[in-house]
Amino acid sequence: MTQTPIDWNTCWKEQWQKNHEINNRKDSASMWDEQDAARKFYRMSYEKNGERVNRTIAGLALTPESRVCDVGAGPGAITIPIARQVSHITAVEPSVGMFSVLKENLKEENIGNADCVQKRWEDVDVAADLSGPYDVVFASFSLDVPDMKAAIEKMIEASSKYVYIFWFAGVASWERMSADLWPKLHGTEYVASPNSDIIFNILYGMGIFPHIEHFVYEHIYRFATEDEAVEYFKPRHFVTTEKQEKLLREYIMQSLQHDGDTVVVPGHSHRMKIWWDVNDFSTPQ
Repeated sequence: MTQTPIDWNTCWKEQWQKNHEINNRKDSASMWDEQDAARKFYRMSYEKNGERVNRTIAGLALTPESRVCDVGAGPGAITIPIARQVSHITAVEPSVGMFSVLKENLKEENIGNADCVQKRWEDVDVAADLSGPYDVVFASFSLDVPDMKAAIEKMIEASSKYVYIFWFAGVASWERMSADLWPKLHGTEYVASPNSDIIFNILYGMGIFPHIEHFVYEHIYRFATEDEAVEYFKPRHFVTTEKQEKLLREYIMQSLQHDGDTVVVPGHSHRMKIWWDVNDFSTPQ
């Protein structure tokens, strides 16, 4: 009996939808509409001497002549150092807060070879909105899209050479936190976001056989006080009542550590770098 092949893009869509429904949001951009949150994210990007930023940049095939597109650029933590190494970079960022801080940081750092597009990747028109083609098109843990196959096809359309997707594998510490807390806070099970395995299978179904690199990233959330830590995590877990806040605080205190005058909440995640040369594969089916 012939088995019906799995439609991996539908798997992505369904899990993405469930994750966003349980998080009560339409898209990830809305999480970062406040400039203060965007600035905190920017500062956290350079924890541990900017390990995440440096690792991402080191993993890209960049030259002084490269033209680059950063999909989901955030406040510019990766965009800005890349801009200093290449000919041109386009930063695509939908969030109001992130985009505002991105522009602010580019100006402060005197970056003159970058242009910015304030749109969701799914709304970008490659011909009208971008100044491609680009030697490198990459998305660093930012491709939180409802239709992954369409997003990949657009990245391919914009690239003349390489496409890189950095995404998560397994259960990250913040998703473990959500899984532990959700039943207590909201009386329902938490649904995690889709992982790298689905991205690989989508690519495989498109006739693209990418390179894959796995790595583990240790990260920390740093705060001035315990109260600031609680305030940071409250909106991420939709904490609105005193009872919920008490449960959240108790959970955070289990892992919270003191580091000098600050407090930190440590975490880790398994991650994947998925990349390929668009010239090695025919147009996706």
